[in-house]
Amino acid sequence: MMKLNYRKLILLLADIFIITISGIVLNYILSIVSAISVDSSNELFYYSPLNPKGLLVFSLIVVLTCELMMLLFGSYSRMWRYFNIKDYLMCAAAMTLGFALGYGILVLMRANPRKIFFALFFITATAGVLLFRLLFKSMFIKLTAIGSAERRERTLIVGAGNAGRMILTEIHNAETDQKNPSFGLLPVCMVDDDPTKLHKRFMGVEVVGVCAEIPKICIDQNIDNIIVAIPSCEEEEKRKILDYCSATKCKIKVVPYLSELLLNDSDNKLLSQAKEIRIEDLLGRKPIEFNKAKIARFICGKVCMVTGGGGSIGSELVRQIAKYEPKQIIIVDIYENNAYDIQQELLLEYGNSLNLETIIASVRDYGKMESLFKKYRPQVVFHAAAHKHVPLMETVPEEAVKNNIFGTFNVATLAEFYKADRFVMISTDKAVNPTNVMGATKRACEMIIQYKAQTAEHTEFVTTRFGNVLGSNGSVIPLFRRQIENGSPVTVTHPDIIRYFMTIPEAVSLVLEAGAMANGGEIFVLDMGAPVKITTLAENLIRMYGKVPYKDVPIVFTGLRPGEKLFEELLMDEEGLKSTENKKIFIGNQIKIDAPEMLRKLHGLRVSADSNDSEKTVELLSDLVPTFHHQVPET
Repeated sequence: MMKLNYRKLILLLADIFIITISGIVLNYILSIVSAISVDSSNELFYYSPLNPKGLLVFSLIVVLTCELMMLLFGSYSRMWRYFNIKDYLMCAAAMTLGFALGYGILVLMRANPRKIFFALFFITATAGVLLFRLLFKSMFIKLTAIGSAERRERTLIVGAGNAGRMILTEIHNAETDQKNPSFGLLPVCMVDDDPTKLHKRFMGVEVVGVCAEIPKICIDQNIDNIIVAIPSCEEEEKRKILDYCSATKCKIKVVPYLSELLLNDSDNKLLSQAKEIRIEDLLGRKPIEFNKAKIARFICGKVCMVTGGGGSIGSELVRQIAKYEPKQIIIVDIYENNAYDIQQELLLEYGNSLNLETIIASVRDYGKMESLFKKYRPQVVFHAAAHKHVPLMETVPEEAVKNNIFGTFNVATLAEFYKADRFVMISTDKAVNPTNVMGATKRACEMIIQYKAQTAEHTEFVTTRFGNVLGSNGSVIPLFRRQIENGSPVTVTHPDIIRYFMTIPEAVSLVLEAGAMANGGEIFVLDMGAPVKITTLAENLIRMYGKVPYKDVPIVFTGLRPGEKLFEELLMDEEGLKSTENKKIFIGNQIKIDAPEMLRKLHGLRVSADSNDSEKTVELLSDLVPTFHHQVPET
């Protein structure tokens, strides 16, 4: 039996009342018309009114047959607020069949209903039932809107095309459905750069201007919420629109690109797929595309080891490797909490279908690492383990040297000895003309990998270099978020400081594709587009929280930290560039390494680091890396 909620029960009782009262009133009206007729012998005007008992039987039969048809046609299974023209037609069809069935039953009962009465009864009752549905829906929505107007978010929709109009429809349909993600939104106006749409109205919502006017419109119209509904726009156009939106203090949601939308015959909702604006949306370039088929051939069926596998880059490496059906994944990390987190995540997703080993170990410990290589015989090694925090490494340079340089030397030597097929080291743009200890140690790691590439007989050694990674451990974004959420000022070291940025998935895809295309000795560099001003990044992030930079959230410039520089470079001058099949990935030419001289310097550096002599360590590091110009900026 169909379950009725109270609103549907009201509708059913209203239908019964309308049909019954239509018969009573019509019976009374026809009797009056017949009484005042000039010629009572004329059957067209003469009507013999039904007595109360006859009218009751007549009405009861018609009510029962009509309600039966309404139930069979699903007139009460469709929520009234979603009624459209098709539903009204189905309701009219149910009433027609109900009256026809009722008339047949009355004929069989020899009640002989008058045709004129029955025809007018059908018209009156059907019109009443349909009109009540229309008025009930309209009045309830208005009353609900009045009661909830204060808590509804005044919304600006960017784009008056198909997507924008679909969102308007979704919002309209959700006005009284609190479980709908569109509930609580009040569409106030739209903007569109198409001049032919200016001042046009869609579902009562006017296109009031163009995208460049978004900041002004948001102030004038007291907008709380912006929905960017242009899924087919170009990346540059989208970036400009998001710049306009982020200049307001509104919450912002973005409908994904057409290629990312999940639409099917049963669910064409857009607003549920709209996401809050992400900081990576403001990078000013398209996401990098990678050759997944080549990566699959590289990974599938291989034993893969990831050092630093619990870190932000290492854990994403593990996630992406797992998708390509490796024979086995070995996670190596010194920090057990991170290692445990990624282990549990993968076990939850893949269960026993993924051959996964998680081992707590340090790349500094040659003996432990050798036991792992001997046991698991990894075919592909991704070396992500490193100390990466620039200011911290300035205070303890010997620890950066021990972990970054000699940890890399240990793992690379073992990969060569145990005949791994590929060794992929993750480097950084800070290795280019380094001004800090961390960057200098990573440049030394690049030199070690190039030395190994020149001498190894089996293993192919390759370096991947990219800029800052959004959301990674050590990135400014998590720090900025914590500061904003805690109500603290956002700290930026210098108003003009500039960095290149990429997302963690992009960085990891670069590592994987570089490993797949490596021939040995290359330094793969990603074309990361235009550099981003950190001050602008901080301002945009503050706006994403619905706050005003410098007013709601102060930005404090603290001065460059030890070893920090205003501009990062991605290539050494002497390396040059050559393109690859991926237009966004380039290869720096291999630099010849004087092996005996480098090994001699490494030995002296190890002695100094093991003795924890910070000053001597920095001195010898400068000797090993000629491009290292240690700077301690004034604050």
